[in-house]
Amino acid sequence: MIALVDCNSFYASCECVFNPAIRDKPVIVLSNNDGCTIARSQQAKDVGVKMGDPAFMLKDLIKKHSIKVFSSNYTLYGDMSRRVMQTLAGFTPNLEVYSIDESFLDLGHFYKKDLHQYAWQIKNTVQEWTGIPVGIGVAKTKTLAKIANRIAKKSPKAKGVLVLQEQRHIEAALKRTEVGDVWGIGRQHSKLLQKHGITTAYELAQQHDAWVKKHLTIVGLRMVKELRGEPCLELEEVAPKKQNICTSRSFGSPVTKLQELEEATATYASKCAYKLRKQGSCASAVTVFVMTNRFANTPQYYNSKTIHVPNPVNSDLHLIQYANMALRSIYEEGYSYKKCGVIVSDFMPEDNLQLGLFDVADTGKHKDLMKALDNLNSRYGMATVKAAAQGIKNNWTLKRERLSPCYTTRLSDVLVARL
Repeated sequence: MIALVDCNSFYASCECVFNPAIRDKPVIVLSNNDGCTIARSQQAKDVGVKMGDPAFMLKDLIKKHSIKVFSSNYTLYGDMSRRVMQTLAGFTPNLEVYSIDESFLDLGHFYKKDLHQYAWQIKNTVQEWTGIPVGIGVAKTKTLAKIANRIAKKSPKAKGVLVLQEQRHIEAALKRTEVGDVWGIGRQHSKLLQKHGITTAYELAQQHDAWVKKHLTIVGLRMVKELRGEPCLELEEVAPKKQNICTSRSFGSPVTKLQELEEATATYASKCAYKLRKQGSCASAVTVFVMTNRFANTPQYYNSKTIHVPNPVNSDLHLIQYANMALRSIYEEGYSYKKCGVIVSDFMPEDNLQLGLFDVADTGKHKDLMKALDNLNSRYGMATVKAAAQGIKNNWTLKRERLSPCYTTRLSDVLVARL
């Protein structure tokens, strides 16, 4: 049996943990540059806030219902996610962290355990230890666990926990699940299935294998078998290494100067380098892109440049050098830039590099330097030590006017309790 534990309105819940006064209020979290809604508390959903609503269109609704609005604080959310996952790891030896707010737990060896009672124990422990409410679905397969979790969150009877063991309960769950809500069914496949008269997960599970494989490929067939209770998707306890890494942001205000673009590009290249080192990889290609705001009534421009580096690298200094080299080749004066980004690709294992015969770079020295830099930033906070090319003032950074404190990761932001 597999349990899917999913945090309820995770970003909004993180804000409520440290601000008890807003726990019963409508709360929303905005995307980068305070643009659109990316998380809503249940109270915010009840008053009509939809996912993706632009913030400027919600002004009247925010005022009318006193909605609490926050800029996205990924430092806080990432640390709270780590705490939730650590708590879940105490309930099973096998766990897959699927996303920042979701995990699959293997409960397959708990033969004499009352799974319904155990799921409630998990839910209550996570709530008590982290303050984050979660929904739990338990079933034979990951796809069925997804469906169980979805129903658990919406059903007043389930109250956040649903265990699908008996066949009649599984069939009832499949019949009340729209085919477009099945994990792995995208918008196009949903339209295709509905065109053939298949509207529920139950109807999809009844289709012949050959028909499913023809219309949904082998991936779809595996998903349908999972709906029938046949496990086809294994738990991925070790996250697979990424094949490419992209770091990009929109600017808080338009950028016109090359120097500011270079600072932003250097910062994004540094973030890519850190992620490369985290997974033990080096990149052979660096791509930089720039773009203007396509919604603004200004001259438009987009361009990108890829540089294939002579030897794979993961040092901040090397990647910044190549990224800014690419940037200067595509930069054009006279435009108001809205966004730029760095993509690294063509990875090789860090410990199995083929060095060039005429390579003059001291890779060992860079490796020691990056190790020292990572240790310092880990101990004293990100970007405590950084390359000078990243700049200091960084006027181009994101607009985050409603940012909450980093309660759990910055000493000056730790809450003070007065007795």
